[in-house]
Amino acid sequence: MYKLTPFFIGLRYIRARRRNQFISFISGFSLVGMVLGTMALILILSVMNGFDREIKQRILSAVPHGFIDQSPRLKNWQALSQEISSVPHIIASAPYIGGYGMLSSRTTIRSMQLQGILPEEEKQVSIVDRYMIKGTMDHLQPGEYGIVLGRLLAYFLRVDIGDKVLMTLPDVSITPAGLFPRVKRFKVVGIFEVGAQIDQSLAMIHLTDAQKLFRYGQSVQGLRLKMDDIYYAQVVVENLQQALGDAYQLTDWSHTQGSLFQAVQMEKRMVTLLLLIIIAVAALNILTGLLLMVADKRSDIAVLRTLGMTTRQVMGIFMTQGSVVGILGIVIGSLLGCLLALSISDLMTWIEQLLGLKVFDPNVYFISQIPSDLRQSDVLLICGAGITMSVLATLYPAYHATQVEPAEVLRYE
Repeated sequence: MYKLTPFFIGLRYIRARRRNQFISFISGFSLVGMVLGTMALILILSVMNGFDREIKQRILSAVPHGFIDQSPRLKNWQALSQEISSVPHIIASAPYIGGYGMLSSRTTIRSMQLQGILPEEEKQVSIVDRYMIKGTMDHLQPGEYGIVLGRLLAYFLRVDIGDKVLMTLPDVSITPAGLFPRVKRFKVVGIFEVGAQIDQSLAMIHLTDAQKLFRYGQSVQGLRLKMDDIYYAQVVVENLQQALGDAYQLTDWSHTQGSLFQAVQMEKRMVTLLLLIIIAVAALNILTGLLLMVADKRSDIAVLRTLGMTTRQVMGIFMTQGSVVGILGIVIGSLLGCLLALSISDLMTWIEQLLGLKVFDPNVYFISQIPSDLRQSDVLLICGAGITMSVLATLYPAYHATQVEPAEVLRYE
């Protein structure tokens, strides 16, 4: 029981009414800071995890898992497709021709990523055909110059099924009148909505039309691959590169989309660091409050020392006081943060209905609700960091309390 004396005294100092109200204000302010910092950090990280999950699910389900290209072009793609069909983990392949250009309608102009595809083959490597909201992929017929657009791209161009768009390529045609950019008029035959970034940038035409447009003859740019496990794509591509040799250039989705996910992870780290500063400021408030408390309790410390309390026990009193304030704030903040993280989508929907507004307009953004993914590892990391900072903040005031000389303090009592 004697060993727990510093703990009970520290708890009593927390509850005791102080002569100096400023000390109480600082202690309360540090408690509120811990609550807000912990709650905000858990909520923000959960929302960022949710966005990361949505991006991975939507983008990675729509983009090819790997590419096989040959420079300047792949001539006999059917033979290569047959050759790699027996490679483990590769379940499908499809030819493509890719490029960039501009699409213009009567009212506006937009940049786009162009893909020439074979609709039947494309269905084996992409899910776009499952998300057609108008028309179908089968409406892409050779020689008819039809085009399928993402919903947001069609929205920005203000076009619908049956409308005409003018495609301009970064290439020139030499005529007796001079150099002119290559242009071709297409008819919109389909609109898709995957719910990812490609909705605002991707346009697809038939492979035969792309071969004429890019002057590929009967060749293609390469093959797009689909695998049974997207996270195993890098290993499969590396092994396939060794098997095919340097005549082919192979890449996987981590090269085409990896920078996006790296940016998301970097942003998550920076936000975590910035929000940890809130907890650090609250910990500094604990330090300041304890220093003022030590100054206010000098006579109490002197009496306890004369009664036989050791310097280690005196340190324990103030470490207990500061740590309990920090831990209490972290516990309350983590509970509130977890509650908000689990209900943020419903809460934002209620606020939108109440105020009659949309935070994420579905006509502009591919995510219309705030996603949240609460992870136990994040909560444990935040709580651990907060408790560590709280305990460290008590060390100097607790040590300062041990430097009080009982004789000097009690001389004038």
